[in-house]
Amino acid sequence: MQPGTYLYHAHYGMQREAGLYGSIRVSVARGKTEPFSYDHDRSIILTDWYHNTTYEQALGLSSNPLDWVGEPQSLLIQGKGRYNCSLVSSPYVCNATSPQCSPYVLTVVPGKTYRLRVSSLTSLSALSFQIEGHNMTVVEADGHFVEPFVIKNLFIYSGETYSVLVKADQDPSRNYWVTTSVVSRNNTVTPPGLAIFNYYPNHPNKSPPTVPPVGPLWNDVEPRLNQSRAIKAHHDYIVPPPHTSDRVIVFLNTQNKINGYVRWSVNNNSFNLPHTPYLIALKENITGAFDPTPPPNGYDFVNYDIYNVANNTNATSSNSIYRLQFNTTVDIILQNANTMKKNDSETHPWHLHGHNFWVLGYGKGKFDNFSDPIKYNLIDPIMKNTAPVHPYGWTALRFRSDNPGTWAFHCHIESHFYMGMGVVFEEGVERVGKLPSSIMGCGKAKGLGGRP
Repeated sequence: MQPGTYLYHAHYGMQREAGLYGSIRVSVARGKTEPFSYDHDRSIILTDWYHNTTYEQALGLSSNPLDWVGEPQSLLIQGKGRYNCSLVSSPYVCNATSPQCSPYVLTVVPGKTYRLRVSSLTSLSALSFQIEGHNMTVVEADGHFVEPFVIKNLFIYSGETYSVLVKADQDPSRNYWVTTSVVSRNNTVTPPGLAIFNYYPNHPNKSPPTVPPVGPLWNDVEPRLNQSRAIKAHHDYIVPPPHTSDRVIVFLNTQNKINGYVRWSVNNNSFNLPHTPYLIALKENITGAFDPTPPPNGYDFVNYDIYNVANNTNATSSNSIYRLQFNTTVDIILQNANTMKKNDSETHPWHLHGHNFWVLGYGKGKFDNFSDPIKYNLIDPIMKNTAPVHPYGWTALRFRSDNPGTWAFHCHIESHFYMGMGVVFEEGVERVGKLPSSIMGCGKAKGLGGRP
């Protein structure tokens, strides 16, 4: 496996938000080295926190009218956050004086360089991560080495992992703030996440003498787009992409209604998982498990106005899948558009299971199938498994359909995927071996393989 930083997490219902997640480090093989050096290695997971349970949130998302989950109450850094306890009546629910409520502390030795493996598993929030007074050098993204570049703020979206190098080269007589703040959402509810960058031998709970730095403006898209474009493959680890593709699929991301229920859709299709797992249905030739009609490869490019609320916001519910020819090259164009709210387009981090993809480019406005592919980066594109599509913009991805099975591709915002913002790819299922009888328990698969 490619050395680097990875995530594991659940996707059934809203289990990930309930805490079923973690990070994985894959070390380089013996005798191999990484293209950068550091003294110490630390992992940091960024999340957001709701007071309502995932069951309450799922019920609200499935209701008519929609009971939206709202903004999170806290941002957590390595599982620790803060909340205004005066807003809670019971001292047993919220006790700010408890040691458990102290911020996460990252202790560093002056002069040493630290590799911070920063991962985001937020359920909603796109974040800016920064360390007061310190630069960060990006060296890895989603398990792939990056041509290093220096930043003040790391913009990170749910499902992404980055490694940044930070040198403890500031005044060692004091501590510094580590902060996260929400970007891409007009959020005045959630306070910034706080941690302490503790210079040894200062006391770890010694607060920095300054106020926490203010994060970037939530609606300033340009620096976020610039960071996305700056991520290139390290010059010694370039995996050239195929120069052409065998198939192009354009996914228009929209917010819609189905029978009055608010949903998210791709090409006007809102995704619903069937009761029978796709892999079982395909391997066991079970008919009627899902809609065999091929979903649309694109949308009405000529007439659809991405900058305004659609004239017709109705969509269709679907559990059909994209059947890909095995071992071919597939291009995916993610096209963002206006939601059902005027002058509103959200950021969507899209995550592909079972593959890495080359990120060929980002653009503003409506993707042009004639002029924009000419601008693709085919020289040193980074490979990732999660990439954002920015407001009123597009993102171009390329991957090889070389992993037999059925694979989800979806927005990594928990509520958006729950509300239908995803698709499933099938490739080379005939190459998958015999399935174990222990998994034959759902839908039309119940009782197969001798299981009652």
